[in-house]
Amino acid sequence: MLRAGRDTDAAGFITLIRDCWAEYPGCVFDLDGEVPELRALASHFGAQDGALWVAEDAGAVVGMVAVHPLHGTPDWEICRMYVAASQRGTGVAAALLTTAETHARDAGAEVIRLWSDTRFTRAHAFYAKQGYVRQGPIRVLNDLSNSLEFPFIKPARGVAVHLLDGSAAEHAERPLADILIACVAAGASVSFLPPLSADVAQGFWRRSLADIALGRKAIWVAWVDSVLAGTVTLDLAMPPNQPHRAEVAKLLVHPAARRRGVGQALMAALEAEAVQRGRRLLTLDTRADDAGEALYRRLGWQEAGRIPGFALNADGSAAATVFFYKQIGDA
Repeated sequence: MLRAGRDTDAAGFITLIRDCWAEYPGCVFDLDGEVPELRALASHFGAQDGALWVAEDAGAVVGMVAVHPLHGTPDWEICRMYVAASQRGTGVAAALLTTAETHARDAGAEVIRLWSDTRFTRAHAFYAKQGYVRQGPIRVLNDLSNSLEFPFIKPARGVAVHLLDGSAAEHAERPLADILIACVAAGASVSFLPPLSADVAQGFWRRSLADIALGRKAIWVAWVDSVLAGTVTLDLAMPPNQPHRAEVAKLLVHPAARRRGVGQALMAALEAEAVQRGRRLLTLDTRADDAGEALYRRLGWQEAGRIPGFALNADGSAAATVFFYKQIGDA
């Protein structure tokens, strides 16, 4: 059962957090020295215009989450997200997080943020599944546990696009693989044939995301109403005689999120960034007569030619590929 948290839940909060921290080496729980607010946590978040919830089982606190606005910004922050080991995998964590996100969204949040200790790898996988991506530098807390924390973000509403930074690589791998698998299953011609396994899809993104830190690629992700639903890649690793060019690849929109302007939003962000990076000519290829071709033509791309039988469809038939280019910036 989920309900609003109360100051009188203090003993349950203390036990839950102490037990969760004990699962990780080096995490030191010092109640009075570092987390005295646990003795009156509902009041603590109430003073920040936030809210607190509890998951209860047989009268015991088995989960908790809080959320509060980051004053001076349109963003809200999820915090104190803990679930007892016995309740993991039961849906309790998802229910708590959804409750906090809904509260923030209803209060006008534009972006939902959270921080997670670098040791909490199980939590990171959960947040990725819920549509969060790691974005930004690590935070150093200088506490008894020598905590380092990763930042995670998720837009709260509508269609939103973000350029991933190098820190996102490991944590974006799984959700991007899910999008790729869904698109290939729906017939997208993006170098793979169905059925595409999770291992192959994640391996592809593992290699691609590693190229962000090396400056070889830029990768964007898009959300639709807080659900990670699209991506596009700009390949920047061009030959020495083509420093002005970049290649667009893997424009993917989950089938459930199409006709919402996601592809157009991703391409607009990509083109703007390409101009900033001094790229004046963009190129790409796509299967003839599919939705991608229509989109690129609508966005002002010019056909350079087509090759019949360039790639195979899932049924083994041959499909033509169209090559496009677009001059941007001061070109």
